[in-house]
Amino acid sequence: MTPLISYKDVEICQDEQIVLKDVNLTISSGEMVYLLGRVGSGKSSFMKTIYGELPIDGTEATALEYDLLKLRRRDIPYLRRKVGVVFQDFQLLVDRNVEENLMFVLKATGWKDKQAMKNNIYDVLKQVGMEDKTYKMPHQLSGGEQQRVVIARALLNAPGLILADEPTGNLDPETGNGIMELLYSISQAGMTVIMSTHNLAWPEQYPGRKLQFADGQIQEL
Repeated sequence: MTPLISYKDVEICQDEQIVLKDVNLTISSGEMVYLLGRVGSGKSSFMKTIYGELPIDGTEATALEYDLLKLRRRDIPYLRRKVGVVFQDFQLLVDRNVEENLMFVLKATGWKDKQAMKNNIYDVLKQVGMEDKTYKMPHQLSGGEQQRVVIARALLNAPGLILADEPTGNLDPETGNGIMELLYSISQAGMTVIMSTHNLAWPEQYPGRKLQFADGQIQEL
């Protein structure tokens, strides 16, 4: 089976500083992968290379059938459609309700059929238990509810991969647990989830692969 992500002898730089070197790893479909390590150890930089935000150097670097070493600017939007990103700080548009937030993403990624868009929005909100909150504004939602909407937004284009950058970082433990349950169920249903976290309880509670980021290297735990 072709791996979803394959990096060989990869080097990742940010602002001309080497962040990670000698990266060799493959990630397959349906894996739950935890990125562990201190702030500044390269977890976010690694994620950014996967969706073409940061350039990458090496012998081989593929993600979702795209060659990241030869990625053309015009291909980046198509790559990004295959990747759902969940941010710690939600990044919802504060002047639009839940449905309008998701509609904005669908329009931006080329959807035209209004009814198909509404159906898709309902489906992903139902998946995260938020189908009755379509008309709520972000400020009317709790942190956990906002993060559920963000996960729904990440699922809109049926991506092959979810990248979650500290998705429980701003949430209390109980709410964070609910978000973890949701992400874990998404991975159990066959979608790859790559998640950075400082909470070492999550990989114990929701088992998956653990990649440790330290001293410019990635090591499997």
